[in-house]
Amino acid sequence: MPITTTRRQLLAGSAAALALPAFARAQSAVKPRLTAISQWSAGSDGAAITALGKKFEEKGGVWQHSPVPGFTTEMMNKLRAQIMAGDPPACSQLKGPEIAAWSKIAPTVDLDAVVAAAGYEKVVAPDLAKLHKPGGKWIALPLQIYSTNMLFLSKRAMDKAKADKIPVTWAEFNDLAEKMKAGGVPYPIANGGTRADDGQKFEAALAGISPTAYRAAIMNLDKKALEGPEIKAAFVQVRKIADWMDPNVGAQHFSTNLKRFVDGDMGVMIMGGWAQGVLRNAGFKFEDFIIAPGPSDNSKPVFLLNADAFIFWQRKEPDLQAGQTLMAQLVMDPAIQTMYSQITGSIPVRTDVDLSGEGWSDGQRRTAAALKDAIASNQAVLSLAHNMAQENGMTAAIIDVITEYVKNKTIKPEQAAIRLADAVESSR
Repeated sequence: MPITTTRRQLLAGSAAALALPAFARAQSAVKPRLTAISQWSAGSDGAAITALGKKFEEKGGVWQHSPVPGFTTEMMNKLRAQIMAGDPPACSQLKGPEIAAWSKIAPTVDLDAVVAAAGYEKVVAPDLAKLHKPGGKWIALPLQIYSTNMLFLSKRAMDKAKADKIPVTWAEFNDLAEKMKAGGVPYPIANGGTRADDGQKFEAALAGISPTAYRAAIMNLDKKALEGPEIKAAFVQVRKIADWMDPNVGAQHFSTNLKRFVDGDMGVMIMGGWAQGVLRNAGFKFEDFIIAPGPSDNSKPVFLLNADAFIFWQRKEPDLQAGQTLMAQLVMDPAIQTMYSQITGSIPVRTDVDLSGEGWSDGQRRTAAALKDAIASNQAVLSLAHNMAQENGMTAAIIDVITEYVKNKTIKPEQAAIRLADAVESSR
């Protein structure tokens, strides 16, 4: 029988997350069934979730996935509608601070027992674990990790620039872009034109200049940090990047221009690891591009962390409870995380998965090494552009300022910094 969540509870966020004692003892007598909502329907994402569904069915389960293609907001609208109707899915895609926010509007499942049985918490980055256990209880499970500030370097553009060195700092990055321009690459920086695309370029700039300032300004919304010199320096770097982009590209997904990137018409993509899956799914080869961590001015890797996850919604039906147990076990399984990441281009959430064997790219190995080094040096921070650092409202206010700055080159860096601080204050 579906749970009942009133409109008032949903809007006011007053319902507390509740435990489901029977969850960890899901009945073996029933056939596990899972109803799930995600954005993933096509391409490498669609292939990965389909493969996960097949594994679920191989274990004797009934897989009922309802993809909602498009942006996160559209997926959330469907989730909101089902919760209001008292019929939430057994689990749904959700990540970052939204996990805590949504857990206040409908009862979620206490996953502590199944997480403990798997020893999962020992192999998950601490900051990532916190996001999935608001209130101290695991209610969601991260599925895969991306770094949003990876560099994808076009081999043909590198050849045109007669360059073979991967840039490590922003100075080296800027030098490479100038060499590409001089070597005949029309647009050294590949761009799409979506808001997330703009946001990624800003967060890569700021985190690369100072991960400490990024953590204070973007993650903690510290007023002094928001008005600090690193913010202005980040806008200066973003202006350079914008000047190297194709001005005629607007509001397009980055994948629209993959052929131009591979052909050397565009030189460098600042993108998450998912671009590997998209490039490979489009038929391009690893010989066409290089993947490396984004610039860091202190030469230690900075990891802008983006993790996809599933949150589990409380249901009373035994078959759905059994399905939730099976899904949780699969999501945490090293073999399943390996399968999923090898399809999408991500890296496993589990830090104990060995990436030295076949099926992994050098880019994924570099990404995993960067995460390990960034955690050790406290330079792993949460992505703003992909809804990991702030809730949707605050994220939208900040990205509005960044997008306007990228599109309108009459805005000076110091003006943009002031607008950013004002936007945060207005949205608190």
